[in-house]
Amino acid sequence: MPTITKSNIDYDKRNLSDKGLLKLYYNMLKPRLIEEKMLILLRQGKISKWFSGIGQEAISVGVTMALKPSEYILPMHRNLGVFTTREIPLHRLFCQWQGKASGFTKGRDRSFHFGTQEYNIVGMISHLGPQLGVADGIALANLLKQNGQVTAVFTGEGGTSEGDFHEALNVASVWQLPVMFCIENNGYGLSTPTSEQYHCKQLADRGKGYGIESFVLDGNNIIETYTKVKKLVESIRKRPRPILIEFETFRRRGHEEASGTKYVPKELMEEWEAKDPIENYRSYLYSKKILTTEIDEAYNAEIKSEIEAALDSAYAEEDIIPNETTELNDVYKTYDYKEVTPNKETKELRLVDAISQGLKQSMEKHKDLILMGQDIAEYGGVFKITEGFIKQFGKERVRNTPICESAIVEAGMGLSIAGIKAVVEMQFADFVTSGFNPVVNYLAKSHYRWQQQADVVLRMPCGGGVAAGPFHSQTNEAWFTKTPGLKVVYPAFPYDAKGLLATAVNDPNPVLFFEHKALYRSIRQDVPTDYYTLPFGKATLLKEGSAVTIVTYGAGVHWALETLENNAEISADLIDLRTLQPLDKDTIFNSVKKTGRAIILQEDSLFGGIASDISAMLMEECFEYLDAPVKRVASMETPIPFIGQLEEQYMAKGKFERALRTLLDF
Repeated sequence: MPTITKSNIDYDKRNLSDKGLLKLYYNMLKPRLIEEKMLILLRQGKISKWFSGIGQEAISVGVTMALKPSEYILPMHRNLGVFTTREIPLHRLFCQWQGKASGFTKGRDRSFHFGTQEYNIVGMISHLGPQLGVADGIALANLLKQNGQVTAVFTGEGGTSEGDFHEALNVASVWQLPVMFCIENNGYGLSTPTSEQYHCKQLADRGKGYGIESFVLDGNNIIETYTKVKKLVESIRKRPRPILIEFETFRRRGHEEASGTKYVPKELMEEWEAKDPIENYRSYLYSKKILTTEIDEAYNAEIKSEIEAALDSAYAEEDIIPNETTELNDVYKTYDYKEVTPNKETKELRLVDAISQGLKQSMEKHKDLILMGQDIAEYGGVFKITEGFIKQFGKERVRNTPICESAIVEAGMGLSIAGIKAVVEMQFADFVTSGFNPVVNYLAKSHYRWQQQADVVLRMPCGGGVAAGPFHSQTNEAWFTKTPGLKVVYPAFPYDAKGLLATAVNDPNPVLFFEHKALYRSIRQDVPTDYYTLPFGKATLLKEGSAVTIVTYGAGVHWALETLENNAEISADLIDLRTLQPLDKDTIFNSVKKTGRAIILQEDSLFGGIASDISAMLMEECFEYLDAPVKRVASMETPIPFIGQLEEQYMAKGKFERALRTLLDF
């Protein structure tokens, strides 16, 4: 055993029992001994990478022990003590780190980038900020359920520079969410010192700007950490609200082991080594005769034996054998679509009315479905989709949000983790760029990574033709059809919009639901008055002909219809895709095999759009049936302009008829 010296940390036992004090010690010792073993294995080449939390164990252990096992924790990659204190079997942890099937991500993600509903842990992604907004969503679910539970989320001092941090704090404060934000201020963001990360005296001061109670704790003092956090979470359970805690500590290893610590002054390292949370606590326990050599040795022997046994079992597990079918099937959560057939009563509705009605009926069907978006409550949204919803469903379910697109998308993810559906309205589809990261890196990848569904619908008012300029007129569906894990819906008619929206809400996977603004009040159709669903991945054949296949969606459907009405001699199959992911390839291929010609019309600019992919598919699958090259028609390769004559020149609509005739004349 090491030599026992006087503790450099002042401990106050308070009312903790000797048994409780020893439990704190054991729970800190376990991750330390695991880490020491991992560093040996890293040097031996038996693991590929390691992010060390040596010297920070008191924070992970203190926070986790202060929470109930049923309360969610969102840790970082230096919070091994969270995972061990929640008593995750070491066999599973070691399999996770070695990419074995008994881990949590089936070899698809590394180290601590995983979550587990079994232990109420939601792991980080490499983009550090999103987990803060996800914690907001889980906390919102707790608030709505009135279950008196607290959510704890970790970030480093570097992560507090990200916009997600500020958005998450603002949302938590405005909604008074029961969430505890834990900043581990450990001195360095990789090699960048805190002096280059922020210019305030304490990071806790940032909470004050958002009206959040804030505290600074000695993150190396396990008793202070545990007792103070325990007191705070008990208070939050009684009076829900956010709290920010800055834990002062130090990162004594590299950002990851390969990066080293040469950039750290020797004196600073020595200062913090003298404040080691385990060595100092051990000395304190010995001085109070609470910990004895026999107990200490027994703890060490027990933990080391558990480590060796778990390593042996993890090594013995077979390596994962790649299987394409398994990989593809896990991108989306399996969804057993159930068709709901409408009654025969119909009413003529505009597209905007059909979407509103469909959303309202989904709210009635799913009693805990939450709507979130800017100005959607009393104002009813800028397009009045949710007008009157407040009166029927109340402000808890129809929630105005701050202008925090990223945090609100993340909150939708948090609601899903807690078992609640969410529909998020982007005021304009263009604004999704402010929440792009959580859409493509969190919603899209969660099920593939750790089998966690993202039950979130993003409503996306989009498109030109309304003289709204470059920031309110984009049709940006191609950004998302490229991303595995997302579903993309783009209806052209009121009937389709209502039924597909119901399916989008039912589907447990993330859905981007595009609604063309120019069609909102210009397109009318008889629509069933009651609730019904329509399947994804099924296109509609609007017209049948023999000379050419026209493939399009959204406003392009109406441009094609107008062209065919003005040219009655053209015999064409007209396909409205309705959904872009999944895509109805069979309907497209069967039509082209019949007609021998294909033209694909999209409102988006040409390069990289959905038309390019469909064209490539046709060349690969239907080449021998083609009598002419596949033709693509799209808008200009410029941002969409504001003034009417420039917008008209930009749009694909004016190019379509000439391109169609050129193809027919080939």
